[in-house]
Amino acid sequence: MQKKRRERILSWILCMTLIVAMAMYTTGCSGKGSESEKAPAGTEQETDVQSLGEGEKKFDFTVVDADGNETQFEIHTDQETVGAALSELGVIEGEDSEYGLFVKTVNGITVDFDQDGKYWAFYVDGNYAESGVDVTPVTEGEHYSFQVE
Repeated sequence: MQKKRRERILSWILCMTLIVAMAMYTTGCSGKGSESEKAPAGTEQETDVQSLGEGEKKFDFTVVDADGNETQFEIHTDQETVGAALSELGVIEGEDSEYGLFVKTVNGITVDFDQDGKYWAFYVDGNYAESGVDVTPVTEGEHYSFQVE
């Protein structure tokens, strides 16, 4: 009789130990570090993604400035083209030309080729775009970006 009682208590203790171990394991693997575990000031950290707009279509958009700093967006829109979506949200501004929209300002940063010799380059999935931003259709799953070059 005492042997059964002892086995039952031992079984209960083992069960509780496993529950505590699993709880500690799941909280230890949450990926959220304390403030002291975060990267020191001045080092590159993962950027927050800003969500802009409303609509059925969604795409990722990144801005890379002249210093290489990246700003990431998740764009929601009902527009048909990337240019229309970004213009509607005020993310890009430019001038109409015979070749389409010539983008001069992205995310509030103006680059002037006549003054700096630099321009905003448009990329689709990491490749230099084959069409202008104003005629590039919004395609879910593709990543669009503007980079100073």
